[in-house]
Amino acid sequence: MIFDTHIEDYIEAHGDAEVDYLAQIDRNTHLFTFNPRMLSGHLQGRLLSMFSKMISPNRILELGTFTGYSALCLAEGLTKNGRLHTVESNDEMEDLIRGNLALSPFNHQIELHICEALDYCKQTEEIFDLVFIDADKREYSDYYHALFDKIRPGGYIIADNTLWDGKVLETPHPNDKQTIAIKEFNDMIAQDQRIEKIILPLRDGMTIIRKKE
Repeated sequence: MIFDTHIEDYIEAHGDAEVDYLAQIDRNTHLFTFNPRMLSGHLQGRLLSMFSKMISPNRILELGTFTGYSALCLAEGLTKNGRLHTVESNDEMEDLIRGNLALSPFNHQIELHICEALDYCKQTEEIFDLVFIDADKREYSDYYHALFDKIRPGGYIIADNTLWDGKVLETPHPNDKQTIAIKEFNDMIAQDQRIEKIILPLRDGMTIIRKKE
């Protein structure tokens, strides 16, 4: 985690409170999964919600559903008839995800896809206003290339974990494929003149990318 936990606690105490169904999903995640730290959580969730409300997207794509917390935060900004497609590769998570999504008022606007994220990126014909990437770190660059032409001009990509617990500042071991891939993704994004971009040092790092019009 990049943020000092005391600073994060202070920020959360001076922002909006967590709604009941998101708090329940947080609890469910800690009770029923082996790696609850993968959850976006309250602070990041409020930021995702704020970005989504600023953009007011009609179509959102999320790669990496986990337990559904971030999908529901992103869904808060959807237009009245908007849709959010969320992709999870672990089919053992499906029942938990669907149960969590059903707790919210946005369940009817969310479509869960149980499949490999890269396969979905290549096959979908949707045009998206907002994409949130939080799946296999080794495939971030592949997701980006597969989706770039499927994002509207002026649309956004948010990539999570792009500071990777500070490991981007280190020289990774050749077997550390995730760190190598995140560094390659960050270098690629930095050089791409088709976009505007900035990395926010929130939690594990979030890169905000805007496709130029």
